[in-house]
Amino acid sequence: MTDLFNDLKKKWPSTIVARCQLSKFSGGLLHPRTMANADSAGCGPENKFSIGRKVAYPVDSVIKWMRDRYEAGELSSSSNSSTNGEHNV
Repeated sequence: MTDLFNDLKKKWPSTIVARCQLSKFSGGLLHPRTMANADSAGCGPENKFSIGRKVAYPVDSVIKWMRDRYEAGELSSSSNSSTNGEHNV
């Protein structure tokens, strides 16, 4: 799974990810509202910054956040999905 996270970073054309682009960055795993909620709860990626009304994160911070959540069992792989077929993101 670590290679998957590294692949996301390699394929992204920038060193930052705008919150509104998280779905595209993650292949649909993350939704901007999910990250807004995580930020509001104080558990979003580190180094968040804003320019005007746009919120963005360094790619490395998003990858670390995704990896940490996966390792904690909060992001599921197909072999690690819940019994009702839902994936927690």
